[in-house]
Amino acid sequence: MPAVKPSRAARSRRPRRRRLPRSLRRLSAWAVPALACAFVFGTVASTRLPLGAAVAQHARDVAIDATAALGFVVTDVEVEGRLTTDPATIMAALGAARGTPILAVNPERAQKKLESLPWVRSAAIERRLPDTLFIRLVERIPLAVWQHDGRQQLIGRDGTVIAVTDLRRFASLPTVVGDDAASHARALIDMLSSEPDLAARVTAAIWVGGRRWNLRMAHAIDVLLPEDDPAAAWRHLAQLERTTGLLKRDVQTIDMRLPDRLVIRTTAAAAPKETTSAKKPHPAGKNT
Repeated sequence: MPAVKPSRAARSRRPRRRRLPRSLRRLSAWAVPALACAFVFGTVASTRLPLGAAVAQHARDVAIDATAALGFVVTDVEVEGRLTTDPATIMAALGAARGTPILAVNPERAQKKLESLPWVRSAAIERRLPDTLFIRLVERIPLAVWQHDGRQQLIGRDGTVIAVTDLRRFASLPTVVGDDAASHARALIDMLSSEPDLAARVTAAIWVGGRRWNLRMAHAIDVLLPEDDPAAAWRHLAQLERTTGLLKRDVQTIDMRLPDRLVIRTTAAAAPKETTSAKKPHPAGKNT
């Protein structure tokens, strides 16, 4: 099996491309056009003869075998963009081993097989004659673990499910909870990343009523974000943590749904504490 190697663009030094021996180059100068004619003849024959399909296939087989004799066989597979996809899985999707005639590899079929893999969002395949297959992958980036309907699934930045069964390696990712949470997760994670120190303490996010988020922080602290401008509330919370160490206190719930005040419930006090930041009316029931 040919080794799956990084693309030449990713290497520190670009190796000199191998050249065919002079005798083979001379032979290929007339042989390859002749083989192409044979291929075209076989295709045309398939439309005119009752057994045209078999004739066309035979012509293709003869042409491919002849090109293999000239050295047009797979010896290298270069991959650009691979981070997670297993090399053996890539080779299985290509259906090519060392010595396979390179013209026998069907790029369109291999592309479909690669794009059916869990981590691959898109793939492009090129034959680089005489002996190299070049693959460009765009892989899915894991974003969060989505909890819904009694199960957990890994999702990418576009909200699609990445079909992996073992989620232990993704334990550091936040968990988003709710039937429609996956489609809103990217906006949430981007907002949280604006305050990375605080974001590292978020262990889960619950999508509430199809409108807003409740955050579960480390030490079992719940932060209720507002429906309107949650980013401003998140920045406010980060500023409070930097100046007062709010999350290090004996806090159970931080309710930020009201624009003019912060309601804090502690584990020791029976009554909530309220911090008023602005005096302005607020319609009842809007941000419940």
